[in-house]
Amino acid sequence: MHDSVALMLDALTLVPGDQPDSFSAPSLRMPRARVYGGQVLAQSILAATLCVPQDRPLHSVHAYFLRPGDDRAGIDFAVDRIHDGRSFSTRRAQAYQSGAPILSLIASFQDRDNGLDHQLNMPEDIPGPSELPSAAEELSRLDHPMADYWANYRPFDIRHIGGTLYDVVHGDRVARQSVWMRTHSPLPDNPALHRAAIAWASDYTIFEPAFRRHGVAWATEGLKAASLDHAMWFHRDARADEWMLYVLESPSAQGGRSLGTGRIYSQDGILVASVAQEGMLRVPQ
Repeated sequence: MHDSVALMLDALTLVPGDQPDSFSAPSLRMPRARVYGGQVLAQSILAATLCVPQDRPLHSVHAYFLRPGDDRAGIDFAVDRIHDGRSFSTRRAQAYQSGAPILSLIASFQDRDNGLDHQLNMPEDIPGPSELPSAAEELSRLDHPMADYWANYRPFDIRHIGGTLYDVVHGDRVARQSVWMRTHSPLPDNPALHRAAIAWASDYTIFEPAFRRHGVAWATEGLKAASLDHAMWFHRDARADEWMLYVLESPSAQGGRSLGTGRIYSQDGILVASVAQEGMLRVPQ
């Protein structure tokens, strides 16, 4: 198993706490000493999931990032069992460090059911992941702590279609982009874990359509970006260790904030999940 995937699985192994429906988990170290938002989102999703029957899977989550987390400290999670109905369950999960909440979310779970079935099709005529360089190959030319982390310690391989924007923006200045992504090595056969891992990955590139539209690279001096909220809807089962296409757009950026939306497809074109996130985005003038 790739070391970064093993570390992610360690972070997603929640330990029961002293109180009912409470848990704890470690933080992964980051170059800027702040907890990665996708990590605490995925952990909070799993905390809520552990308080719901296994045959009632997650279908939606709405989260707010309240404070930056400290990657030198572990995280505590508390879950409230808000409602259990005949088909749906609702849970609130909060993540704490030093007694202060850093993330709060509400998650909804539903029994598997039959009903209407349609989806937006995956974009056509795009290169497959095997035709694109890996993230490690793209980042190996850059001498920067964040580039080293993304190349060697991020559990997902992310391959950009139409050019990267690590140091400079390659490709057209448009408010949309697509990336392929999957974990570097296989994950256990646990659908709840795969949903959490997909949520983990969904936070990596959702700022990038706004960056691309304005020619802003991650390495832009003075750039400040932070997730404010995050919503996901899980439509169908998928595996995070198989290639997924993340189709992203930024409908608007204004007032020091940007909105990103995304659709996640399996490699064979099945719409797996939809994503929306607003973030703080400040660029030096």
